[in-house]
Amino acid sequence: MKWEPISDLPEEGERLKLDELRPLAELWEEKRADLEQLDGMKSFRERLIRSWAIETGVIERVYDLDRGTTELLIERGLDSSLIDRQATDKEPELVAQILRDQRDAIEGVFDFVKGDRELSTSYVKELHATLTRSQAKVEAIDDLGRPVLVDLLRGEWKKLPNNPRRADGTIHEYCPPEQVASEMDRLIDMHLEHRSEGISPEVEAAWLHHRFTQIHPFQDGNGRVARALASLIFLRAGWFPLTVHRDRKADYIECLEAADFGDLRHLSQMFGLLERDELVRALGIGDQAVRELEGIEQVIKAARDDLLGGSPQASRELEHVRATADRLQNVGVEELEAVRQLLNRQISEYRPEFSVHVGHAPADDERAHWYRREIFAIANDFHYFANLKTYGAWMRLRVIDRDASTWDDLVFVFHGIGREFRGLIAVSAFHVQYQITAKGGRPQDREETARESITRELFQINPVEEPDRAVARFREWLREVVTIGLGQWRAGLSR
Repeated sequence: MKWEPISDLPEEGERLKLDELRPLAELWEEKRADLEQLDGMKSFRERLIRSWAIETGVIERVYDLDRGTTELLIERGLDSSLIDRQATDKEPELVAQILRDQRDAIEGVFDFVKGDRELSTSYVKELHATLTRSQAKVEAIDDLGRPVLVDLLRGEWKKLPNNPRRADGTIHEYCPPEQVASEMDRLIDMHLEHRSEGISPEVEAAWLHHRFTQIHPFQDGNGRVARALASLIFLRAGWFPLTVHRDRKADYIECLEAADFGDLRHLSQMFGLLERDELVRALGIGDQAVRELEGIEQVIKAARDDLLGGSPQASRELEHVRATADRLQNVGVEELEAVRQLLNRQISEYRPEFSVHVGHAPADDERAHWYRREIFAIANDFHYFANLKTYGAWMRLRVIDRDASTWDDLVFVFHGIGREFRGLIAVSAFHVQYQITAKGGRPQDREETARESITRELFQINPVEEPDRAVARFREWLREVVTIGLGQWRAGLSR
């Protein structure tokens, strides 16, 4: 990659925004004032900050931390006594101090946004100095091409080139040291112009992050600063810090490389989806009853909601989102029926022992609350509370191969998010395979052999989005998930 001066957003930059994020953000803005008073939201933010502080260093290999220790630190705090020497590649006290520095940096971004300060190069340097406060050395390459450790310049632009050599021998060029100051000035000027134009947060966060990494103005720590700057954009919108977990590192790098070649769409979409998931989790926070809010008025309001089934606004929202969920289920059954017919044409006509069926249970069906175990397992993976009292329904594609004695179900389950209704209904999916143990093939004559979620991205239904738009999104999501599920079914044919 040859270095080139950074470029502005293309004229069609706003087309990069994630449409499904808009109604969710509107819903969050409506609920935010009430939710932020709950203890659960305070705990949620603390966990987010700790997670950000940990993952932003793991993804850059500043240190290694195993998953068990990571969860412990997120739950209990960034304390060196919680880090076993075998859980990391550095001294626990040093790792804990780096984590605290990174926590201080993201908390500083929160304060920066609250102060309504404009982004400047001096603040970027301040941010870098905080992030790298406990790092004394950094790896470099000497004139003979040998790796050496040199002093880290904190809060200062780089003095020497920092172009990495890739495994194939090619060199990725970043901005030359003598051009850094002018390029950073241009970056800030363009960003301020974007802010005045109201560029969507996920688009601006992706642009600012990528162009900053193109400059790579610091000797080390550029990735952490870039994610802090992207977080600043989201926090200014009233959303959440951008956390890229280690499991998403490969996707993250691919998106950055696509942006290197002029396609910012993938990075913008990724950032938007990450924020969408945090908004869903935030809207699902309802572990504390409204009674925890102080004041007689709140207690009376809670009693009224218990007696009358919620506030008038909540009742309207619930009615709207349930109606949309009913419509999506009907659409989903039609889509599954089309898949059934295709499978029958392609396979069943040639193999009579092969059969495909579509089943479903709408919200008013006595079977609607089947699959509770699977729903709660997926909810745990996505870190939200599944509420079957708000809404419960399912639809299913069943593939039976009596010759192979297998029975596969692709199940799509609808359910509320949050102990209290927060305006959201989710759709998740899983694949389960059974071995038929008797010729009759009845439910009691089968034994489960495999079960796996096929939900890469949770689908959310909210009361703000137009139903027609929700239908279009759902068709796209459903077809992707069905493809994944059929792929798992096909893989099982060879087992």
